[in-house]
Amino acid sequence: MTQGQVQQRINLRTQGLACGRGDTPLATDLSLSVPAGSALLLRGPNGVGKSTLLLTLAGLLHPLSGSIVFEGADPEAGPFIHHCGHRNAVRSRLTVLQTLKFWADINGPGDLSLATALDRVGLGRTADLDAAYLSAGQERRLVLARLLVSPRPVWLLDEPGAALDAAGRDLLATLLADHIERGGLAVIATHDDIALPQTATLTLGDRA
Repeated sequence: MTQGQVQQRINLRTQGLACGRGDTPLATDLSLSVPAGSALLLRGPNGVGKSTLLLTLAGLLHPLSGSIVFEGADPEAGPFIHHCGHRNAVRSRLTVLQTLKFWADINGPGDLSLATALDRVGLGRTADLDAAYLSAGQERRLVLARLLVSPRPVWLLDEPGAALDAAGRDLLATLLADHIERGGLAVIATHDDIALPQTATLTLGDRA
């Protein structure tokens, strides 16, 4: 598979979905349809369930009720979801390159080299630097590189623009637009304005 392709074209559909922590519902009665080649932005104030919804879609939390279907997913083709939470999960004692290699070893490498991925997110010159010396914005760029070295068709991103400067937000928008153009799917919890093609918005504030 090349960087110009996605592994599978997958559609996300939920019906009557309710999610929460423990037995406490945060978002309820969600019937979503997100086709391949499109994105859904999750809006709303803190605590209304955006992160919980992403965790539920990723299979890391059980839904309280309802159904989640990823149409077109082939389990035999391997994992198809990238979930990136609001924490960067950067190991401070590893170099930037070692950190990215660690993720690639876990998630499975693609055709894009580690060095090329770091260059694309603006971290090429930091490859041999301990990750502890990265700024918060640079750590977030490193997380974006993780999406590039292990291509997967579904991206579930929790505040991916956090700590990014204007150039970093432009980079994020470019990477997302490329992913969508290749037929990828993205669900993004964000307070930022991200201009993307084929994008819908869901506001969860009135569902708390």
